Amino acid sequence: MIKKADKVSKNFEKVYFISDLHLGSGPEESDKMRETLLVGFLASIPAGSSLVIVGDLFDYWFEFRQVYQRGFFRTLTALYELTSRGVEVHYLIGNHDFFHRDFFSKELGVNLIEDHLVIENGNSRLFAAHGDGYVKNDHGYRVLKAVLRNKTVQFLYGLIHPDLGLWIARSTSKGSRHYTGQKDYGKIDGLVEAAEQKMKEGFDFVIFGHSHKRKFVECGDGFYANLGSWLDKPCYGVLENNDFKITDLN
Repeated sequence: MIKKADKVSKNFEKVYFISDLHLGSGPEESDKMRETLLVGFLASIPAGSSLVIVGDLFDYWFEFRQVYQRGFFRTLTALYELTSRGVEVHYLIGNHDFFHRDFFSKELGVNLIEDHLVIENGNSRLFAAHGDGYVKNDHGYRVLKAVLRNKTVQFLYGLIHPDLGLWIARSTSKGSRHYTGQKDYGKIDGLVEAAEQKMKEGFDFVIFGHSHKRKFVECGDGFYANLGSWLDKPCYGVLENNDFKITDLN
């Protein structure tokens, strides 16, 4: 089951955040290195905490009704072990890994969310979303997103043989990633602008991914964080005792 949005009100010891790992973007050696870092990081998350994947865990994800794509078995196993230890895992679907069905929720115990997550933890109120579609002047992408997320379009695409469907996904994901990384939204960072609006709604922290531009800046009465991309520098964010920080992974 995929939720449109979700809200969690709970006192976690820590809430961890990762974003834009793009597993599958290649080359193979780079993918293995990032997956090894990821598996080690997931194993380090203590019980009583929560993990939020802020989109684009994979460079592409295409899940048929009876088939899911090959590769990154260690990542899937690590996520299962994480939820088995009682760690809540929330997965905000990105613009690269949007074609999920129910494998992650049924088999791995992961909470799949299509748009945004609100976390009320202690005295902190946090808003998290991948960020695609939140920039006001990115009209072309908003139209594309509406088409790709259309259930009829997804059903028809699901009729394609898996080998062909995954080949198409691989072929298009590189162009999409290049577009995101090179996109110039003008003098004003559209995601910062979106974060400022959320601050006016009473949030203390706003977490986005998508842009691949790492930031942690004061924004209105709170703070905006973007975790950048693991393609550039693997890192994670953590919310603890009403404080947020970004830590590099070596």
